[in-house]
Amino acid sequence: MTAMSFTSLGLSQDLLKAVLYAGYQHPTAIQTQAIPLILKGKDVIAEAKTGTGKTASFVFPILQLLQECPDQKNKTVKVLVLTPTRELAMQVSSAIKDYGRLLTHPLRAALIVGGANIHVQLRSLTHGVDIIVATPGRLLDVAQRQDVDFQFLKFLVIDEADKMFDLGFSDEIEAILKLLPTKRQNLLFSATIGRKVKALAQRFMPDALDIKIEDDVPTVERIHQRVIEVNAVKRGPLLRHLIQAEQWQHVLVFVSRARNADIMVAKLRKAGIKAKAFHGGLTQAQRTHVLADFKKKRIDVLVATDLAARGIDIDKLPFVVNYDLPRSADVYIHRIGRTARAGESGTAVTFIGHEDQAHFALIEKRTRTRLKRESIEGFELTGEPLSKGKGQPPVKGLRMSKKDKARAAAKKEG
Repeated sequence: MTAMSFTSLGLSQDLLKAVLYAGYQHPTAIQTQAIPLILKGKDVIAEAKTGTGKTASFVFPILQLLQECPDQKNKTVKVLVLTPTRELAMQVSSAIKDYGRLLTHPLRAALIVGGANIHVQLRSLTHGVDIIVATPGRLLDVAQRQDVDFQFLKFLVIDEADKMFDLGFSDEIEAILKLLPTKRQNLLFSATIGRKVKALAQRFMPDALDIKIEDDVPTVERIHQRVIEVNAVKRGPLLRHLIQAEQWQHVLVFVSRARNADIMVAKLRKAGIKAKAFHGGLTQAQRTHVLADFKKKRIDVLVATDLAARGIDIDKLPFVVNYDLPRSADVYIHRIGRTARAGESGTAVTFIGHEDQAHFALIEKRTRTRLKRESIEGFELTGEPLSKGKGQPPVKGLRMSKKDKARAAAKKEG
């Protein structure tokens, strides 16, 4: 079967140049379905897994539509993109800048996120912008301090809608919707469309067309997954051994806590490995700088907490390591989904010990996988598996149990 081309999707010459500049060969499934509908002016609700090219699927057609109908109201907000995290907002903003650099009519975009200087952001809006990419909380902060004119808004994009609700942004989204004109094109993108996301969509975009990408190969199936059994005390030495012996370069390592990230980075540097930490303890400016160093391959290893598990797009990232197990199957998928993005291949390595076996078995069950366990010479798992002995008998509390309450109620009624 002949692969679909970007030309056949109806993109203009300006955008086709941007496609070539970005290095894309063929559109992904979500891009193939979403781009033509958006170009036709339809509201769209799109459900597709992480790493499938959702950002390009809305940025390309929006940029084209703005070029086809240049607004006489120069530098008024025409596009609002809402994202749940600063990192994802930065990714979308960067994509808009990259894809729009060759446009006949240049567009100005502003990034409005927490952790950055709000006064600088306010000044950027004063000078006029065509596109705002924002996190909900900071956008409302800005709107309270300064009048943001949305009367000429043409497009509203809610990206990673499921994560919006996971992070408790429902009230903020409702407040933002009240600031916007009712006549606009609405686009909602999400890895999953749950009950809350459906309820929101039905309220402000009832006539939207649904897209659900099911025939794309799931991210976890495109990734070479390795599970290495090792004692907790040997995980650090094993990681350093694998990086050096297998000549890993450009590695994203996930740990459970910020302190663990800092300690690991110190040990990697001592071993001569260029590494930096990425976690919530850093300022936004520090995180931006560290991420830029990693993307430009100035460092070999980025040690991160789950702050980085969603919304960070690193081109052709070959290795992800779960040094500490994630708390759930969903987080596992988001972590390893940092590699093998947009059709690329990648390897995800997970360390497990005796204490992790049951939890990882649950992750395997929920991701519908069963992975072979490896053992690396010199780092073999030792000791005995954790026993499943019976726990202590329950201690009766001072308050009545449900059963006792039911008996007492029945006796009283009798």
